[in-house]
Formats: sequence, C-alpha cells, structure tokens
Amino acid sequence: LKKNREYELRPNRVDIKNITLNGKKATGNEKLLKGDTIKLFLSDETFDKFAGSSQAARAYCELDIVYEDPDIIIINKPAGMLSQPADDGEPSLVEYLTGYLLKKGDLTEEQLKTFRPSVCNRLDRNTSGLLAAGKTLKGLQNMAKALKERTVQKYYRCIVRGTVKESSYLKGYLQKDETENQVLIRKTKPSVGEWLPIETEYRPIRCRGGYTELEVHLMTGRSHQIRAHLASTGHPIIGDYKYGNSDVNAYFKKNANITSQLLHASRFVFEDGKEITAPCGSEFERAWKIIENQS
Repeated sequence: LKKNREYELRPNRVDIKNITLNGKKATGNEKLLKGDTIKLFLSDETFDKFAGSSQAARAYCELDIVYEDPDIIIINKPAGMLSQPADDGEPSLVEYLTGYLLKKGDLTEEQLKTFRPSVCNRLDRNTSGLLAAGKTLKGLQNMAKALKERTVQKYYRCIVRGTVKESSYLKGYLQKDETENQVLIRKTKPSVGEWLPIETEYRPIRCRGGYTELEVHLMTGRSHQIRAHLASTGHPIIGDYKYGNSDVNAYFKKNANITSQLLHASRFVFEDGKEITAPCGSEFERAWKIIENQS
C-alpha cells in the first residue's frame, strides 16, 4: 500500500465471510491502512477462476500465427475479435491463445495458477493485424518493454477518403472521453483538460477515385490515435463508424460488405532490422474493386 493513503475494503466476487483483516473477519466497511494484513480463503473453483483456468480461458479457435518462439508469439488478429477479456465474458484473443498453448502442450493448468499469457499491444475490436503476446513471463516483459521504448516500430495500412499524394508527419494533442469511449484531436494544446501529445506519420501506397491507401507509422500509441488523427485532417478511414463519414461507410457496406474500419496492423520492425508482416484481409481488396469500378 502506498504511504499515507487509506483504502476502503470493498469485496466484489469473493464472499466477505472468507476475508479476514488483521486476523479478524472483515465486515466490508473497513478502511485499509499501511501495515494491515488481509487474507483471502478461496475455494478451488474460485481460485481456478482467478488463476485463469476457467472454461473461458480454455476457449479455442484457429489462430493465424505469423511468428512464434519459446517466449513470444505474434498473431494476425481478425477484425471483430477482442484483444483482451471484456466484462461480458466474451472470449478474446487472450483466451484463444491460452487454449492454443494448452492444446499444444506449451502451457499446463498448473502453470496457469502463477502465470497467464497476455498480449503486449492492443488493437481495437474492429482493427485487424499483428498482436504480440508473451508465452512466458520473460517474453511478456521483454516484448512489452520493447514496445514501450519504441525499439519495435509499428506500421498500419488503411484506406481513407480523399486524395493523398504526399507523405506527411502529423503532430497534435489527444483527449479521451472515457464515458463515450471517443477521443478529440487538437493541433495545439488547449489550456484546459488533460491532453496527450501524439505523432502520426504516413505515406500513400496507391490512390484512385478520391480514395487513398496509406501506410501509417504509429509514433505514439494513444487510444484511437490513427482513426481520429486522420479524420481530423479530412481523411476518415472507410468503415469507421465512430470517426468516419456515414455516407461513405454506408456505400461500402452496401457494395463491398465492409462492416468494420479498414485499418490493419501490417508490420513490426525490430531494432535488429527483422520484420514481421501480415497481409491485409480480403476487405481491402473488395473495397479497391469498388473504387476502381467507380473511377
């Protein structure tokens, strides 16, 4: 516990009768002080749930694995799949990864009691592409550190509305509204509120009929950064129902069955020059066929 701080004891999923504070049964109304001792008495079933060996943790589906070694694994996540567990209990890539490692024999139920595989970077549910995860604690820590220190460079592909003929380096400030799960972008830092600096670099790959495919280099990894930053410059991503153009989205949904943003984490470049890539999905080509036909 942090020095000079009080904490209220509020049990959630554990029955209060199974918790003691300083050797006495807890009531749930106590304030925790530095030096207090809490003990939890859990059933085997409850412990298994906290340890990650519940049925959800053993969920299984075929994963598109693009790289794997004894410590890390990099997966091409499809659009629509959660990166991490949600409150509604829907399986995410974490559960599918756990199921894969259990089935393969790289992980045991006993090991799950002390370590649970986890992703090192995040992608929005409707963003596809490369997700790195730690198979071991060493792998998780090393990969997370590399991403945090930006010794691993992340590149994305997207298709945006508008003609973009030149590369650009964007700077700005981002503020997230947690209630609405939406961000605001400003070119200069407002004097009120918490605004985080962002940097986004991009270059055009192909351009036709008022649409452009971009490769985006994510310099700072803020929530919704690419989607909101590009939209703020007048180039919203096709299929982005939060920051995009509703008429454009409706057109591509009707004619190309595009139901999620055309944003794909396509490339990792490591400090030693090694690259890991994942091709864009069929949605990108369906969109380009429509663009070419209307040109």
